[in-house]
Amino acid sequence: MLYSLLAKYRLIRRRLKMSFIFGDLPWGVRLLQKIVGSCCPNRLHFNRDLCYKASVVFLTYIAYMSYHMSRRPISVVKAVLHRNCSSLRPPSPDEPPNWCDWAPFNGTDTKASQMLGELDSAFLFCYAVSMFISGFVAERVNLRYFLSLGMLFSGIFSYMFGIGKTYNIHNLWYYVVFQGLAGISQTTGWPGVVTVMSNWFGKSKRGLIFGLWNSHTSIGNILGSLIAAEYVETDWALSFIVPGFIIGIVGFILFLFLVVNPSDVGFITAESRVESGRVYKALSNKVANTESSSTSRRSSSDVDDSEIIIGEHESRYAINTSRGEVLRRGVTERSRLLGESSSQSQDQAIGFLGALKIPGVIEFSLSLFFAKLVSYTFLYWLPLYVNASTTMSATLSADLSTLFDVGGIVGAIVAGVVSDKTDMPATTCVGMLALSAPMMFVYQKLSVISIGLNMILLIIVGLLVNGPYALITTAVSAELGTHHSLEGNSKALATVTAIIDGTGSIGAAVGPLLAGFVSSYGWHYVFYMLILSDIWALILLLRLAKHEVTKYRSHRRGLRIE
Repeated sequence: MLYSLLAKYRLIRRRLKMSFIFGDLPWGVRLLQKIVGSCCPNRLHFNRDLCYKASVVFLTYIAYMSYHMSRRPISVVKAVLHRNCSSLRPPSPDEPPNWCDWAPFNGTDTKASQMLGELDSAFLFCYAVSMFISGFVAERVNLRYFLSLGMLFSGIFSYMFGIGKTYNIHNLWYYVVFQGLAGISQTTGWPGVVTVMSNWFGKSKRGLIFGLWNSHTSIGNILGSLIAAEYVETDWALSFIVPGFIIGIVGFILFLFLVVNPSDVGFITAESRVESGRVYKALSNKVANTESSSTSRRSSSDVDDSEIIIGEHESRYAINTSRGEVLRRGVTERSRLLGESSSQSQDQAIGFLGALKIPGVIEFSLSLFFAKLVSYTFLYWLPLYVNASTTMSATLSADLSTLFDVGGIVGAIVAGVVSDKTDMPATTCVGMLALSAPMMFVYQKLSVISIGLNMILLIIVGLLVNGPYALITTAVSAELGTHHSLEGNSKALATVTAIIDGTGSIGAAVGPLLAGFVSSYGWHYVFYMLILSDIWALILLLRLAKHEVTKYRSHRRGLRIE
């Protein structure tokens, strides 16, 4: 009796969830479905699977592009918060030597560099610490709300930093606090978008897909630099306000249209069906026991595929082709109970220590610490370095620095393709890291010769530095988050991603902070620091790379024997 009441309660609750108000399906998607259904129910034929995948790729792409776009302005605006005023004409002869600087960054070069480094660190340390918490939360909430709210607050905090100029606020703590709050809100981005993408795409060609998709980071940096550079010398407040407005709008679009899981629109992933197939017989017997005693039990082989689609064969999504429509969850009470039981076995969120036990998580996390230290030091200090080491203006320095991100786009794709072809991600990272260390030394020595040479070297450095960073944070994180040792746990991905990216983000916080202190002794010391960090990132992956090479040789030896 109690079991029957519980089953009815679950049935009513599921029906409520399928309503317009309580459902997981976004309002915008529901509206589009209604429009298509009412206008041309029998005339319009298209691949729904492909359409949903395309929308997920597009929405997550512009989402994280917006996150990075709103991070970039501070690196551009640094050049006008504290600069060489002797090259400018003062409004009157009685102006102090630092008349063009923005207080409180109008002290000595050393003091100003330390303050600007503190701004970076406020953002990055808050980002790093919050990332571990963010992954824990992301596994337990609706990712559409999680991402939308995170983007809204990121926009608000970017706006608040910008209006400091409008209202003549010269208190350092004002800027530090809002940089820290921006760092916290930005942690909603990476665990969310990686998990959503992994929900929709299997392991096939994951490196290539994520390599192409990961260009959002570089595109966001480029757009952020160009937007900030447009206003930096006229009204740098707009360098923050405009990106803040854009990320808020994109967050609202995600709220309306992002479909987090294939199951939300009736698809069943191949991975879910394979895992469900392992426990099918036991669950089928449990469900059969709850049916009327007057009805003879049906064996698992008699179950109609139109009621429960569980298969061991590899196909992307379960689609009822005989009816010409996607099979939705909860077609019968029997399928509801079975689906709920099987989902309970996969929806238990993994713990922090459990995620650390996954082979490779610790090595890749520590390697990313140093790889991201290098990448984010370039991200936050490259425009200022170009401005200080050349005769370029702040605007031109910001524009030139975007070439580092152009190289990053190519590097992410190259790393993803090589990793897919060889199935050796650690070895791929080691190879690119081994090349990036000497290239950074070459760039520091030769970039001042000419603008053309500076551009070429900057693209090459961006390719080699960002390639391993992009591969670890995307394809490697997704692979480890679905490792076979998890035994079908579908909620491990956000935690694994947060651990890897969170550890890397600590390095991202340390790098710009150290650069602020070290640069006062000379920019060549900053490059020595980056080269040393790059070497450490390489060393930490040597054990995994050795294992991959050994496995590859064994595989080749086996093929020769056959």
